[in-house]
Amino acid sequence: MTIFSRKRVAAAIATSLSAVLLAACGGSADGGSAGGNTTLSLVGFAVPKAGNNAAQAAFAKTSEGKGTTWKESYGASGDQSRAVAGGLDADYVHFSLTPDVTRLVDAGLVAKDWNAGPNKGIVTDSVVVLVVRKGNPKNITGWDDLAKPGIGIVTPNPGSSGSARWNILGAWQHVIAGGGSEADATDFLTKIFDNVEALPGSGRDATTAFQGGTGDVLISYENEAIFARQSGEDIDYVLPDDTLKIENPAAVTTDADPKAKAFLDYVLTKEGQQQYVSKGFRPLESVEGVEVGTVKGANDESDPFPAPAKLFTIDGDLGGWEAVNTKFFDENDGIITKIIAASGKS
Repeated sequence: MTIFSRKRVAAAIATSLSAVLLAACGGSADGGSAGGNTTLSLVGFAVPKAGNNAAQAAFAKTSEGKGTTWKESYGASGDQSRAVAGGLDADYVHFSLTPDVTRLVDAGLVAKDWNAGPNKGIVTDSVVVLVVRKGNPKNITGWDDLAKPGIGIVTPNPGSSGSARWNILGAWQHVIAGGGSEADATDFLTKIFDNVEALPGSGRDATTAFQGGTGDVLISYENEAIFARQSGEDIDYVLPDDTLKIENPAAVTTDADPKAKAFLDYVLTKEGQQQYVSKGFRPLESVEGVEVGTVKGANDESDPFPAPAKLFTIDGDLGGWEAVNTKFFDENDGIITKIIAASGKS
């Protein structure tokens, strides 16, 4: 059984439907509009929930957002995208990877020009970091330490999780940018997966496993580490000297209520971006005037988003998502698919 089993589609739909929640903005839970209120359906990956909720609350205080409430379904990005393609209702989708939105474009559920703006469809930015135990007892300083014997690693499963793909590609590009060959990078990732103790289904599930005591290192989003510390978790995190920029897309569906587009427009304002910044996301470069200020939970709260020495991107360094998914994550021939299968940890 591959890590990309098609059985995930039906399971994801069932899980997503049972997990639908109403966000705490008040109003009708019946869907559509009732009594002057509008309920929108958001389907997304688990990691940005706190940021989305902050943005929803701020949007509800605006004239366009007044009376807006939300039904929410969160889970692993790939599973959530497949669930919407399979029939799960959504006005607004927020996924980890651009291909999870283009799947819906291909299905006729999202407009072809969804990424035509200056933000190219991206609404949240972060970077890959290494989350460690308090005091960093294993002295983890960067990617190379993950391949050493005796280092237990937690990272989500790339078959279901978008955050897993960012994580693993950051490790791959570290070797390539350092002058290594693809054979060297494959060997490096093989050693990393030999050290993997858990491959949870989503980025949030991976955080939960680490918080529960599994592993020495969690490969994760910077914002996830910051939010965990905001929530009282006694952890540390390391920003590698070279890492991968994480760019998460969002879109409205073709039959969405107009207020969903108003919310997307709000998210792309400086006020909207500041809601995500407060939960540990880096502000979009395409949005001017965002006031970062102090971010609780960051390594340096007064300078929460330091620039790494090298910041890789999917388009600039790895050839774009279409090429990446074919090369690394193809169900049968992907480089990382094969590494995970050989590890026996799929």
